[in-house]
Amino acid sequence: MAGTENGPGLGLEPAAGLAKSPTGIKGFDEITGGGLPTGRVSLVCGGTGSGKTIFGISFLVAGAVDYGESGVFVAFEETEEELSRNVASLGFNLDRLRDEEKLLVDYISIERSEVEANGEFDLEGLFIRLACSIDSVGAKRVVLDTIETLFGGLPNESLVRSEVRRLFRWLKDRGVTTVVTGEGGKDSISRYGLEEYISDCVIFLDNRVTHQVATRRLRVLKYRGSVHETSEFPFIIGKLGLSLLPITSLGLAHSASKDRISSGIEGLDEMLGGKGYYKGSTVLVTGTAGSGKTSIAQHFVDSACARGERCLVLAFEESPDQLKRNMMSVGIDLDRWTEKGLLKIHASRPSLLGLETQLVNMHSFVDSFEPEIVVVDPVTTFTVAGTIIEAAAMLARLIDFLKDAHITAMLTSLTSAYEPIEASQVGISSLVDTWIMLRNKEQEGERNRFISVMKSRGMANASSIHGFEITSSGVQV
Repeated sequence: MAGTENGPGLGLEPAAGLAKSPTGIKGFDEITGGGLPTGRVSLVCGGTGSGKTIFGISFLVAGAVDYGESGVFVAFEETEEELSRNVASLGFNLDRLRDEEKLLVDYISIERSEVEANGEFDLEGLFIRLACSIDSVGAKRVVLDTIETLFGGLPNESLVRSEVRRLFRWLKDRGVTTVVTGEGGKDSISRYGLEEYISDCVIFLDNRVTHQVATRRLRVLKYRGSVHETSEFPFIIGKLGLSLLPITSLGLAHSASKDRISSGIEGLDEMLGGKGYYKGSTVLVTGTAGSGKTSIAQHFVDSACARGERCLVLAFEESPDQLKRNMMSVGIDLDRWTEKGLLKIHASRPSLLGLETQLVNMHSFVDSFEPEIVVVDPVTTFTVAGTIIEAAAMLARLIDFLKDAHITAMLTSLTSAYEPIEASQVGISSLVDTWIMLRNKEQEGERNRFISVMKSRGMANASSIHGFEITSSGVQV
C-alpha cells in the first residue's frame, strides 16, 4: 500500500481547521483522518452492487447511535419498508431509530414518464420536503440515494448540470454533512461528469471478480483541504455492515514482551535458548507435506492450554473432529481443552470466501474468544483465494493485528519439494519473529525428519540441524 506524507502504515491525523464527521466505518475514518467533511457534500459512486447504499446507511446509523447526530435518508429507488428489511440482516435496526426520532427515511417516487410528459422540472419541491425532514428530527446528516433517479427524466444535460450544482449548493448552505450516491459513468467517475468536481470528497467503490472470487475495493479519489490515502483498499459487507481493513490501520507501534513461553517440546525449547518463544511474537513453521507442521503447532496449543491460556486454532485442511482424532495418535488430547473452554477450533475452506472476508472472520473470532494463542494451519491455502502477493498482504495485516493485541501466533506453511528449502511459499518469512523449518530426508530406506531454527529475533538459538521423531508420545527432538 502506498504511504502518505504522514508515513506508511500509520493512521492519518485529522486535518487542522477542517471539521470531520466520523462515519463509524472501521478503517475508513483512519485513511481519511477522521471521516467525511462536516457540513459539506461527499459523493460515493460505483457500479451496481458495490455497496453505495450500505455506505450511506452505515454513515447515518453511526451518527445516530454513536455520535448523537440524527439523520435523514432520502430514497429514490427503495421504500422505507424495503430499505429497513434489506439492511436488517446487517444489524441495522432502522425502525427502532425511526421510533426514537433519530432517523427519518423519506421515499420519493419519481416517474420518468411524468417528467417527460409535463416537460417541467423544479427542485423547489424537493428543497421544501428536505427542509421539513431535516427540521423534524434535527438532522445533522443526510444521504441522497441515488442521484441518477432524481435527474433521470431530464433529456437536457445542461439543465441536469445546472440543477445538480444547485442541489449541492443548497445542501452546503444548510450545513448538513451529506452523502450523495451515484452510478459511475462511461468516461467519467460519475454519470454526468460534474458531481465529482463540485463534491468536496469523492469515494469510488468497485466490485470486481478475479478467478471466480469477488472483491470489493474502495478508493478516496478526492478530499478538499485534507491529506488522505489514495490507494485502493479492500472492504467487505458483513453482519456488522461495511468494514474496511487497510494496512494503514495497523502500524509498528506494538510493544515487545520479554516473557518467554514454552513450545511444548522440550528439545525445541533447548534450541531456542532453553526458554521457548517470546510472548506476543509470531512463529512460522514451514516444511513439505508430512513433515510434522501440524504436530509441532498442536504441541504448542496443548502446552498453552495446560498453563490455562486460551487458544484459537484456525484450521483450513482438517475438520475439528479429524484434527482431534489425528492428534490423539501422537498423545495430544485436544478434547479436554475444548470441554474446559480453553480451546476453540474453527475450520473452513479458504476457497469458499475471498481473502478480505477471511481476514474479517479471523478478526471476529479473535474479538469474540479473546485468545492468548492463535494457530493458523496452514497459511498456504490462502493462495487459492487470491494471488501469492494478495495472500502475503493479507497475512501481513493479520500478523500486525495479532501483535497489536499481544497474541502469540503460530503459522504453518507448506513448502513445495520443488522449491528452494529456505523459502516460505507465501513470502512472509521476513515478517515473523521465529522461523522453524522442517524437512524430510530418505536415508537407507528410511525417512528421517530434521528440524532447524532459521531465525529467532532477540534470542540465542541453535544453528545446528537436529533430528526428531513423531511418536505415540508426541514429538521428540
